[in-house]
Amino acid sequence: MRDVTPSKLYFDDLKVGQVFYSSEYHVSVDEITEFSMKYDPQPFHMDDRLAKDSIFRGLAASGWHTVSITMNLLVKSLPLAHGIIGTGVEKINWLRPTRPGDILRIKAKITAIDISSAKPDRALMSIHICTLGQDNRTRQELIGKLLVFRVSDCSASP
Repeated sequence: MRDVTPSKLYFDDLKVGQVFYSSEYHVSVDEITEFSMKYDPQPFHMDDRLAKDSIFRGLAASGWHTVSITMNLLVKSLPLAHGIIGTGVEKINWLRPTRPGDILRIKAKITAIDISSAKPDRALMSIHICTLGQDNRTRQELIGKLLVFRVSDCSASP
C-alpha cells in the first residue's frame, strides 16, 4: 500500500460524494479595486461612491475576482498529485456580490469521476464548488471538470 500524503491525491484516492473544505480568505477594498482596475474596470468595482448608485448599492468585487479567489482556495484545499488542471466549466452563477470585508471559503464536492477509456491512467472529475461568505450564504456556485491521474506503477510504493 502506498503512502497518501496531503500533497498528493490521485483519482484512486478520491470518491464521488467526497467533500473538501478550504480555509478562509479575507477580501479587502484595495484588492477589489486593484483587481478591477486591471481586469474588469467598471465603476461599481472600483469606486465606492459611484457603486452606491449602481445595482449593487455599494462596492462589489468582479465575479471574475471571486472566481480567482475560489481557484486560490481550491488549489490549497484539494491537493491533487499533478495540480488542479481544469478542462472546462459547466456552470457558474454569481448569486450575491462579494464585498469588502467578506470572509470567503469554499465547499467542494466531487460529483462524478469518469475514467478515460482511451487513457486509463487519467479521469475527468466533476466538482461542485460553493463559495460561501462569513454569513454562510453562497456568493458563487461553480461546476467544473478537472483532470485527475492514477498513480503510475513507477511511482507506487512497494
